[in-house]
Amino acid sequence: MVVRIRKKNVRERAHSTHGWGSRKRHRGSGSRGGYGMAGSGKRAQHKKQHILKFYGNEYYGRHGFHSMHKKGDVINIADIELHINKFGKKEGDHYLVNLKELGYDKLLGNGEVKNKLKVICNSFSASAKEKIEKAGGEISS
Repeated sequence: MVVRIRKKNVRERAHSTHGWGSRKRHRGSGSRGGYGMAGSGKRAQHKKQHILKFYGNEYYGRHGFHSMHKKGDVINIADIELHINKFGKKEGDHYLVNLKELGYDKLLGNGEVKNKLKVICNSFSASAKEKIEKAGGEISS
């Protein structure tokens, strides 16, 4: 015959602390130092030995390069063609697209040009210029 033992949490019903002493203790993650790698900062040193053992000194500090130069917003021809009504205004047989007003700095040549485009932008790639002029449009900065 199988002996069935009630779990501890069932046996502790109506006992406010469930056998853990003070009511403050054993509430949440704060009593055990947080979740995961919490408390492993430079100053606290709480879990530092544990981290050094598993990860070594590479865990701390910054790594790699950070570019100090902001790269402007770029857009591809494919994106303009996909949202042509949003970006351009129909004028005669071509669409006028002013990328300066839209906040883009450079036009790149990824994608196909299906419509005649008249594009105004700060800068553009050689492939973008070639594709737009091949489709019968023009580009200016």
